[in-house]
Amino acid sequence: MKSLNAKRRIGRGISFALILGLTTVVTSCKKDDNSLAASPTSSSSTASLTSGVNFQTTRTTVGAVYTVSKPINLTGAHDLTISGKSIDGGTVPAITLTNCYNVHITGNMLANSTDVGIYLYNCYNITIDSNDISNVASGVDVVNTTKGNILVIWNQFRNMNGPFPRGQFIQFNTVSGPNNLIDNNRGENIFGSSYPEDAINIYKSHGTAASPLKVTNNWIKGGGPSASGGGIMLGDNGGSYQVASGNILVDPGQYGMAIAGGDHISITNNSVYARMQSFTNVGIYIWAQTGSKCTYATISGNKVNFTNAQNEQNNKWIGTGESTPSGWATNTWGANIDASLLPSSVVSF
Repeated sequence: MKSLNAKRRIGRGISFALILGLTTVVTSCKKDDNSLAASPTSSSSTASLTSGVNFQTTRTTVGAVYTVSKPINLTGAHDLTISGKSIDGGTVPAITLTNCYNVHITGNMLANSTDVGIYLYNCYNITIDSNDISNVASGVDVVNTTKGNILVIWNQFRNMNGPFPRGQFIQFNTVSGPNNLIDNNRGENIFGSSYPEDAINIYKSHGTAASPLKVTNNWIKGGGPSASGGGIMLGDNGGSYQVASGNILVDPGQYGMAIAGGDHISITNNSVYARMQSFTNVGIYIWAQTGSKCTYATISGNKVNFTNAQNEQNNKWIGTGESTPSGWATNTWGANIDASLLPSSVVSF
């Protein structure tokens, strides 16, 4: 078994967020501009949002007409909807929300920023759905929220450009509370036109025993050439009560899925495939690489076929000193799966 070559992930951090909070407001959304009164989302309604739905017909962008807008930066806003905007971010996020709640960001085209597509700081009760986000440093960056109800669902992402530590379709950074969900998103990085890190990264974040932070039913295609980036990383620098289930990953980068630390973290019933590339390493691994011990981990029911840079099957790895996760024997290592798990392109814009 080859040793894992991985680097520590670094979140954006509070100091940068405070600087961003001082950015001059370029434009704002008034309450009567596509407004929609919002209310906290219960766990039962969260589940109903994504169960048994068709991705394309559910998204509000089907047949949409966009209005060109400057970047939006709101502080303390609430009970409104941001929709139908086409925003090129330039050097700032296309949409920034600070200390906001009860906001719906839906059906926007966000692109072309050296910063992120959507940035949330200290927000709650935010739904981000049906947006198309491309050619940005990272797609959605959620930082320092403690009250929960952050839903990132039905979005499409193409070509995240980093550089490290950016490069994610979605990152939850120091997020906690109930009903936090990343579900039914589709992301594609085209090699040579992007420089991604982790496709989805959960950094120092906590769900609850009754309401774990969920990363479910996402499609991820393409990654590399980063020597540390890959598909879905849970427990980055610790955290607790996180679940990744039902995701499909094809050629996601250096690794497929990982538990990098934390308590009560699960990877269940996912499919991970990678062909040999110069940067490929391992399909699924568990390793407290940042010093946060892995406890009560579950890795079960996954199908993995991952070929490393030496053209060898390298489907799994348990780091030195780690306990074997619950369910380890139920995974199918070297599964009969290939790139046809996903269509040739997973995004439609």
